[in-house]
Amino acid sequence: MDEPGLSAGTEGPYDWYTRGLALLEAGSAAAAEQLLARAAAAEPGSRSVLEALGRAQFEARDYAKAKATFSRIIEADPTDDYGQFALGLSAARIGELRTAVEHLALAAAMRPDLAHYGRELRMARARLEGAT
Repeated sequence: MDEPGLSAGTEGPYDWYTRGLALLEAGSAAAAEQLLARAAAAEPGSRSVLEALGRAQFEARDYAKAKATFSRIIEADPTDDYGQFALGLSAARIGELRTAVEHLALAAAMRPDLAHYGRELRMARARLEGAT
C-alpha cells in the first residue's frame, strides 16, 4: 500500500489491515472487523482501511456501523462512488430508505456503467414507495 502511515513493520496498522483483508476474504467478517477497527483507529484518514472496515461491518451484518464508516469516507470525498453506494446499501438494510435512495442515486449517477448500482437503487425506490 502506498498510503501515508501504512508501512510494513512489526505488528502495526499495515499488518492489521492485511490480516483483516485476508480474514474478510476468507469469510470471517467479525474477526476482520476487529483487526480493521484497530487499523482505522491508528490510521483514521486511510480510505483503504475505512473501506475494508465498512465491508467487514456490512458482512458481519452490523449495518449501522457500516453506514457510519461509509459516511466517513464520503465526508472526506463526496465523489467516491463506492462510498456512496455502500452507504446507501447499509442505510437500506437498516430501513433508512430515504437515505438509501439518496446515496444509491448519487452512486448510480456517478457510475451508470455499473448495473448493480442501478439495480439496488430501483429496489430501494420500490421499497420506499411501498412504505409510503
